Amino acid sequence: MYGRRSRAAPDGNQTPKPRPARTPAEERDALLAYAFRALGQRALSAQELRSRLEKRSENAALIDEVLARVQELGYQNDTQVARVENARRGVGVMRVRQTLKRRGVADELIQDTLEARDPGSDAEAVAELLARRWPSFARKRDPQASAFAFLARRGYPGSVIWPAIRAFVAEQDTGAPLPDAPEDWE
Repeated sequence: MYGRRSRAAPDGNQTPKPRPARTPAEERDALLAYAFRALGQRALSAQELRSRLEKRSENAALIDEVLARVQELGYQNDTQVARVENARRGVGVMRVRQTLKRRGVADELIQDTLEARDPGSDAEAVAELLARRWPSFARKRDPQASAFAFLARRGYPGSVIWPAIRAFVAEQDTGAPLPDAPEDWE
């Protein structure tokens, strides 16, 4: 009763009327409009946008034309996608590499993006995450293992994680209270 009505043919059959065929110009305009809507929601790599367009059309030449036009207008740029992914806070080099590979960015661009990353930023980010999250790790049976697992899932290499954990634990053992420790609440 409620819901979408089915389009019945004039003779009473329940088979819907086929939509009129689009002209090539109409199909191109529709694909272009879809590409703009998709890129308006989220920055997509060329591979992601191509796969979405392939779901809408089987015409490979038309898809290439739409993709080229969107790139020509500056709405799609793999370099920008890689730069934004690399600038995300709280994720390490391995996570950035994995995400960019999954999104279909070229290996050469991934390598260039990761080389532009500041090597000291990972150590600083790990230290910051440890300081912020240590109270929750401290409640675990093995806080160092929990901290390592958390940071490894975020994409930081073990060569950055272990020195940061050791330094943080040594700092905590000197008698300085843990951040947000219950003694500080009063």
